[in-house]
Amino acid sequence: MDPPLISKTTLFAFSSLSLSLSSIFLLTLPNFLLLITNTFFFFFLISIFQETCFGALRRELDHSEPEILEFLLACSEQLPHKIPLYGTLIGLINLENEDFVKKLVEKTQTKFQDALDIGNCNVIRILMRLMTVMMCSKVLQPSSLVVVFETFLSSAATTVDEEKGNPLWQPCADFFITCILSCLPWGGADLIEQVPEEIERVMVGVEAYLSIRRHISDVGLSFFENDEEIERGPGDKDFLEDLWDKIQVLSSNGWKVESVPRPHLSFEAQLVAGKSHEFGPISCPILPSPPSVPSGISNGKQKHEAELKYPQRIHRLNIFPPGKTEDLQPIDRFVVEEYLLDVLLFFNGSRKECASFMVGLPVPFRYEFLMAETIFSQLLMLPEPPFKPIYYTLVIIDLCKALPGAFPAVIAGAVRALFEKIADLDMECRERLILWFSHHLSNFQFIWPWEEWAFVLDLPKWAPQRVFVQEVLEREVRLSYWDKVKQSIENAPGLEELLPPKGGPKLKFGAEDGKENNEHVLSGELNNMIKGKAPVREIISWIDENVFPNNGLEVTIRVVVQTLLNIGSKSFTHLITVLERYGQVIAKVCPDEDKQVMLIAEVSSFWKSNTQMTAIAIDRMMGYRLVSNLAILRWVFSAENIEQFHTSDRPWEILRNAVSKTHNRISDLRKEILSLQKNISSAEEAAKGAKSELDAAELKLALVDGEPVLGENPFRLNRLKSRAEKAKEEVISLQESLEAKKALIARAIDENEALFVLLYKSFSNVLSERLPEGYEAKTLRELKTAQVDVMAVDPEEEEPSSMELDNENQRPENRQPNGGRTSSAYNVGEKEQWCITTLGYVKAFSRHYAAEIWPHIEKLDAEVLTEDAPPLLRSVVYSGLRRPINDA
Repeated sequence: MDPPLISKTTLFAFSSLSLSLSSIFLLTLPNFLLLITNTFFFFFLISIFQETCFGALRRELDHSEPEILEFLLACSEQLPHKIPLYGTLIGLINLENEDFVKKLVEKTQTKFQDALDIGNCNVIRILMRLMTVMMCSKVLQPSSLVVVFETFLSSAATTVDEEKGNPLWQPCADFFITCILSCLPWGGADLIEQVPEEIERVMVGVEAYLSIRRHISDVGLSFFENDEEIERGPGDKDFLEDLWDKIQVLSSNGWKVESVPRPHLSFEAQLVAGKSHEFGPISCPILPSPPSVPSGISNGKQKHEAELKYPQRIHRLNIFPPGKTEDLQPIDRFVVEEYLLDVLLFFNGSRKECASFMVGLPVPFRYEFLMAETIFSQLLMLPEPPFKPIYYTLVIIDLCKALPGAFPAVIAGAVRALFEKIADLDMECRERLILWFSHHLSNFQFIWPWEEWAFVLDLPKWAPQRVFVQEVLEREVRLSYWDKVKQSIENAPGLEELLPPKGGPKLKFGAEDGKENNEHVLSGELNNMIKGKAPVREIISWIDENVFPNNGLEVTIRVVVQTLLNIGSKSFTHLITVLERYGQVIAKVCPDEDKQVMLIAEVSSFWKSNTQMTAIAIDRMMGYRLVSNLAILRWVFSAENIEQFHTSDRPWEILRNAVSKTHNRISDLRKEILSLQKNISSAEEAAKGAKSELDAAELKLALVDGEPVLGENPFRLNRLKSRAEKAKEEVISLQESLEAKKALIARAIDENEALFVLLYKSFSNVLSERLPEGYEAKTLRELKTAQVDVMAVDPEEEEPSSMELDNENQRPENRQPNGGRTSSAYNVGEKEQWCITTLGYVKAFSRHYAAEIWPHIEKLDAEVLTEDAPPLLRSVVYSGLRRPINDA
């Protein structure tokens, strides 16, 4: 569990601060340290820094040493953009109390080694920055830091060595090298000055490592489809190669970094008198050995494991034109990204504090555009964002409120730029963007210049921009109500066409020519029985005796399902109550998969005008085991739903819910098994202790007149026997629970395998039917260029879309003043768009559930991803799994 935020911690009061300072520092060391928000404020306080913070710490060290030590490390870990300030403070303490600082260095070494052992990437990275800054403040010997660098270098080089290491774990090796390079903006100048030969040796070692490692491709993780399909030239660099270039530029510029404060320089004359401490030896973790029988599958599984444990921290999303951020030096962009990511990481539970620190970074330039790009890169990161998307939504809202004159326009510009390229945006990213944008607008009274996007009405119903607007409006209705959303688009009234149908549930039973039909009568009888609180058994008997024999299966399912849904249609709570009370009735009528498909169809028909309630009802039914995940999947791939794969998110939302619920069941069972195993260990220890105590008591026997007599109190002995028996029973009970959970998880894993096999078989079947006949496209990009069923457009009127934004309103330059566009054509036919959309979801499912798919990959290869499968299907599945296509 993460430690509590330091803003809520109060360690001790400053006892000697003057009254004028107490109003600033609030009489607490934590508040003082937290108040040092940026470089400028620090230099304002520089003249009183020694006499206040350092002086108070010095006086309190004698009786609060452990608390101060822990607090300083907590500050450094949770506010890493202030590490230069804390490093200077530690350096000043070192002048007065070397023993305390020595303990702090030793504690840092212990935490650093622990982080290495468990692979805690964030703690490793932050502590390395702290060590670098302590070196700058003469607390740590430069040679000790170089030893850490060389240890990482040696481990990285060994890892990627084909003979001695395991190149599948290159993500770990790249992480170690990234840690070394990311320290240099904070301490490169001091290292060059103090140990030039040693740091030069490290730089040569990094360059040698880069020459033997494999270039990392972002295939499968690109934000835009075209990015991963364009052939990469020799000049294209991955994240580590790009960082190395930035460090080389920094070196050639004399290691000057505007975005990194260097407060220790103001105390350089005093700090040189302090004793520099050695950093203890460290050891890098032992990585798994290569598979004993190398194959594409075994290598892929281990490579996937390595990427999960040592993920790349950021995938840059370039939204704005270069002119918006080109004034930044390359290394400053990297440093500001580090600051922003650190704040997002350590304040993920406190959105307001997060926004506050993000707008007050210690840099002397504006960075709103870079801040927006960084947040969106995290929100849209693949395979999944570091935190739940709602967190980034709330942070953006708070940033818009904190910077009302600047940030809302930046966000609007980002939305417009992404909208222009929505056709190329990855399907999962598109879904997250829709959810974020609708939620964001709901917090700002749904205000948006919809007239700018009114042109989508002229596009075909499958055009991505039109579908995007349609889905955003549908999500807005969920967050508010239909009339409110209609009012928000009054400047573009034509967009009402894209709103979901207004209205509630649609009950099929009605009077015909003033007369009630048979189904209406049956529904009324069932409704009266439920109102009369008839027992479930009585309702089932009525169905078995009166409904099914006389009307057949289809009518029976329709009457039961529609009637129960109508009773539960008033609210979500009513729906849950009906399913809980009368779920047995539904289970009796729909006991197998075929009937469950009919059940789901009735649910969809009843809530035809409300996608949200359809998804909720089916999800809850799956939760109550009234429908299976396979039945849901079969319904999603029914003819009616297949026809809307490219025009609506409705079937995809329901399919995602089913797959996620299956995955969550397995995750929950794994957690329960782990908890039971821990409980069994504790119970066994307790049972062993109770048995030992009982045995010791029973040995205390005495012989009186040749008869054995208890030497212990018989009442105590009985209690010990009872305790030992209960402890033994507890162990047996827990072991039985564990066996039951293991059986459940084995069954769940089998169900999961069946689900994914059926899912990919279904994808293969529908794609085989709909891919253009005789068309041999190998990538989505090739498919997009197909000219089958192309809309008739005048090519002379068509202009390329531009992401260039004007300076004032962040509006795309290719728009007319009235919000129209110079061209509104979409040159992809319906059949091609259906295939593009479906393949995009195939890749999204493969990527999102890769950890669950890899254990079943052999079966998928044997039954689905065969030579007979569509080449494009295999291509996108392999892309989603980040599996080399030559494994096919």
